Amino acid sequence: MVNPAGTLALLHTSPVHVPVFDALRDRHHPGLVLWHLVHEELLVRAREAGPGAVAGPVAAVLAGAVADGVHAVLCTCSTLGGAAESAAASLGVPVLRVDRPMAAEAARYDRVLVVAALRSTLEPTTDLLAEEAKASGAHAPRVTTVVVEGAWERFEAGDREGYLDAVAAAVDRAPVTEGGAVVLAQASMADATGRTSTSLPVLSSPRLGLAAAAEAAGAGGRG
Repeated sequence: MVNPAGTLALLHTSPVHVPVFDALRDRHHPGLVLWHLVHEELLVRAREAGPGAVAGPVAAVLAGAVADGVHAVLCTCSTLGGAAESAAASLGVPVLRVDRPMAAEAARYDRVLVVAALRSTLEPTTDLLAEEAKASGAHAPRVTTVVVEGAWERFEAGDREGYLDAVAAAVDRAPVTEGGAVVLAQASMADATGRTSTSLPVLSSPRLGLAAAAEAAGAGGRG
């Protein structure tokens, strides 16, 4: 199958991400064609057996998309991001994880609070912050982590409002530290930024991640 330049496959582990990224595309990258690949079972398996257990299945899903003619891939799940990136060498197209551009921005701060709804997201996110700090030649930020208890259960139950409120409340409970920032470790948390009252910068991944992927797919955009 031949596709127009600027075709991007997005690997999701929840269908809730589809309208979020469609809206970002419509606003910032109107020439970008999105293919949404929703595989909830990959996150379930990664939580049960670890991200390494899904490296093969993730690579197989992405290989199918590449065979159908996509020009780049964006993994929107932080837990699976490493597995997706590791498949890039065999796929022949750019493979990006949605949280890497956010981590690059966060790595400029002295202190970073990582807020997650899933414990399985913490290690990949903190590792990514260290990678990006090293790549920039900066000292790795001092990282603290918070898991928002009960939030993921609300997400799985379809209570998006309750989920976002719980994330925002957790951010607002964090002590305000000069030179610090908050990282929302999962793409599903992005809309919590508008619900917080903290004076700290609150960073989320969807807009930055999609912009990088659009560039990799050859679509560019308005920024």
